[in-house]
Amino acid sequence: MLPSMRERRSGHIVNVASTAAHRVDPTGVVYCATKFAVRAVSDGLRQETTDLRVTVVCPGLTHTELTHSGGEDQVQRAVRAALDAVGIDPSAIAEGIGYAIAQPANVNVNEIIVQGTAQV
Repeated sequence: MLPSMRERRSGHIVNVASTAAHRVDPTGVVYCATKFAVRAVSDGLRQETTDLRVTVVCPGLTHTELTHSGGEDQVQRAVRAALDAVGIDPSAIAEGIGYAIAQPANVNVNEIIVQGTAQV
């Protein structure tokens, strides 16, 4: 996909990271590191060319199926409780992506952080 975008000299790559890309949690170091990496690769790619747009979307706690699997029971209960308290609907993330891709071809929205107002 990237070679054809470069050949056309246009395109928009949207990568999804997480608000975890902006902090390190002691119980989620590897997860946070992978999200930091998504941001770094995206920013590097954006800087490599003036023809492509690259946006990183960093969702906060979002109601998805991923929050209902994996991990220890105690961790899963804590995640579900946090989601009940501050989680947002996935449509908010979709609207953020829509905003970024709706911009003119010469405008790049580098990064968007979307989280619930109650999330700290």
